[in-house]
Amino acid sequence: MANLFPEEKEWGAGADSLELTDALDGQSSGAGGAGGMFGRSWLFDFEAGEFRMTPTRKIVPADETAAWIMWCEKAVRTARYHHIIYSRNYGQEYEGLIGRGMSREALESEIQRMTTEALMADPHTERVDQFSFRWSGDACLFSCRVMNVREDTAVLEGSVTV
Repeated sequence: MANLFPEEKEWGAGADSLELTDALDGQSSGAGGAGGMFGRSWLFDFEAGEFRMTPTRKIVPADETAAWIMWCEKAVRTARYHHIIYSRNYGQEYEGLIGRGMSREALESEIQRMTTEALMADPHTERVDQFSFRWSGDACLFSCRVMNVREDTAVLEGSVTV
């Protein structure tokens, strides 16, 4: 039986770790450029709360732009610091606005700041702008335009109840 803790080999050294490092570098090398990879994903239906399926019940793959748009939408829908699976810079902090007694203008400014911060955490996101706000009772409905480094754009919508 092979030794699970070999003493003669230094961890992180050797051919296996070099191959893994090269493979990981190849995946992330394009984060700042237009030619880089955005990653893979599958289409998710946020309204239904499930992945989109083909008639043969296979999950529909998303192209790179659709995967990035889904990442953006999910980041705006996910509360920051609530799920240990995500890093500390993933998600938004809208919950902190509840009951603060701020003016609508101040709340809109904070929603814009928090949304921009959440979306700019991804190096593929180039810009977040064109915010619009609409109030319905205690709920602030908002939309914004998000652009990636390839200049693909999408309009995201969200709401915050204060």
